[in-house]
Amino acid sequence: MPATAKLRVAIVSTMTGDNTDTSLEPTDLDLQEALADLLAVLDLTRVGETRSKVAMHEGGDALADIGAEVFIARSLRTSHHRVFGGQVLAQSIMAAGQTVRSIHPDRPIHSLHAYFLRTGDDSQPIRFAVEHLRDGHSFSARRVYALQDGETILTMTASFQDPAPGIEHQRPMPVVPRPEELDSLGEYYTGMDLPGTKQIIPRPIEHRHVQGNLYNAQATHRSYKQSVWLRAVGALPDDPLLHAAVLAFASDYTILETIIREHQLVWSEPRLRAASLDHSMWFHRPVKFDDWVLYDQHSPSAQGGRGLGIGHIYSPDGLLLASVAQEGMLRIKESLRAEAE
Repeated sequence: MPATAKLRVAIVSTMTGDNTDTSLEPTDLDLQEALADLLAVLDLTRVGETRSKVAMHEGGDALADIGAEVFIARSLRTSHHRVFGGQVLAQSIMAAGQTVRSIHPDRPIHSLHAYFLRTGDDSQPIRFAVEHLRDGHSFSARRVYALQDGETILTMTASFQDPAPGIEHQRPMPVVPRPEELDSLGEYYTGMDLPGTKQIIPRPIEHRHVQGNLYNAQATHRSYKQSVWLRAVGALPDDPLLHAAVLAFASDYTILETIIREHQLVWSEPRLRAASLDHSMWFHRPVKFDDWVLYDQHSPSAQGGRGLGIGHIYSPDGLLLASVAQEGMLRIKESLRAEAE
């Protein structure tokens, strides 16, 4: 079986039933389990509603009576026990989307703006409170609070729109090698005992870096640009909201890499401290994320311990599907540098 085919497995989500093929090779089983686990954490459970009143002072007239639908979900387990930001982002999309499609079944998400406020604990459930901001003739807006231990770990505002005709143009897709010409992370790191490898293999998302990955190998030259081919490691259920959520999940993996590539750093660098601060995303056209997409990225600026990453996501035939912007905290611990010297 070709290496590419080995990494491609047919997944039947735990959301739709189990259809495990026991003849799959161990690597395939690991990938199948990784994707099934992701789909399971995106299968949120609605647990009820909550209401709160906003007043100028205790006992005063209410300025607003705010209601929210509440959902709950678990997290993917990680080696450092911190919740992956892309997971909370994807779960927030699923929570907001469920409240929209119960009213407007064919109104897809078109944009989101999120802030990562606190680190999440992967051993504790996350609750998602979804506030209905507006339901109009063409657009719906939602605000989501991701909550853990009584504190907000993420806030997100998302907008949904009925499909509509209009003027069209797009930024062209860059010319890069096709994914079949590149090694996946799994192929590259199989058999290697390197720092962080267990966090890379297996992943529910297949990555193929055009310019080479930055997990342990330093970039050969400085560049504030890179391109990565991505896709889910198996088939996804035919649900546009789920495909958008999994794409958002994947978009958080590499968006800050253009910053560390420009400074010839690697993720395994012990001095590096990195964290996502915010994440914005615009969904231009429908996505099928069990097929390849090209994530073309660049960083226009880094300063003050922060760096900005911009990304454009294309279908294999060149359609611009989505755009992404994220600012991250990136710091180099000088004390470790001094010790090394």
